[in-house]
Amino acid sequence: MKLDPVSLRLFVAVMEESAIARAAAREHIAPSAASRRLAELEQQLGVELFARSNRGTQPTPAAYALLHMARGVLHDLDGIATQMRDYGSGLRGQVRVVANISAITQFLPGELQAFMAQNPQVQVRLQEQISSAIANSVAENAADVGILNAGSYGDRLQLLPYREDELVLAVPARHALARRKAVRLADALPYDMVGMHPGSAIHNQLLRAAADAGQALRLRMQVTSYDALCSMVAAGHGLGLIPRRSAQIFRGLAIRLVALTEPWARRRLMLCLRANEEPTGVTRLLVAHLQNTSEALP
Repeated sequence: MKLDPVSLRLFVAVMEESAIARAAAREHIAPSAASRRLAELEQQLGVELFARSNRGTQPTPAAYALLHMARGVLHDLDGIATQMRDYGSGLRGQVRVVANISAITQFLPGELQAFMAQNPQVQVRLQEQISSAIANSVAENAADVGILNAGSYGDRLQLLPYREDELVLAVPARHALARRKAVRLADALPYDMVGMHPGSAIHNQLLRAAADAGQALRLRMQVTSYDALCSMVAAGHGLGLIPRRSAQIFRGLAIRLVALTEPWARRRLMLCLRANEEPTGVTRLLVAHLQNTSEALP
């Protein structure tokens, strides 16, 4: 059996885009050619990957099993191509990393810079995702290592300690709470809030904390980045939860950071790998670097 990498890549695109037309556009082929390739792939494997009806196509259990294996094969092929193409410059491997915004803004810039300076033969591909998506990406072999908030993500992952951060309350410089050194979140709930996007760990924490306090959440707006949150807070649109180190990047804005007294304000970030699977050399090298860095820095 000779499987075509182009067909495997198209199959992965169909699974990720949930539509043949979108997958065909992503892979720059005609939808009719895409459908033909998928049919040929099913014939080669001797199994139905998609159940077809008037309402479209639905992946079968075999498709989900193939997705995990196809991502691994394509990653290995990409690694071969990268290593051979860049052999003269010393690049020897690549590692796919997915991390949440807290890790990316607080810790990873310097840590990855140091890693790549020490290991110029390794290429790191970094993508931002929310913690639940990170867990799924690593479990489904769409990424090699993830950095996410501590939690329960099932038995498909193994979690390793990474870093701790602290959530604080960002308030406009002239706000009544700006003069306080520390507050309870309940002290902030009577005011308008600027929240992060739905599904984010900080948004979920804000919802839980408001429910625990028995107060309504006056969520005035939601944003997708910490710089947008700080800008909206500085403009007086509300208060916001943000990791302290992330907020300090925007110290030029007219905001104040107020500590929170609740225990949940101290959070743990974890490294995650696929369970029962030995990481490759470059992945193992990066994980060791991140753990050693986290032990050396406060």
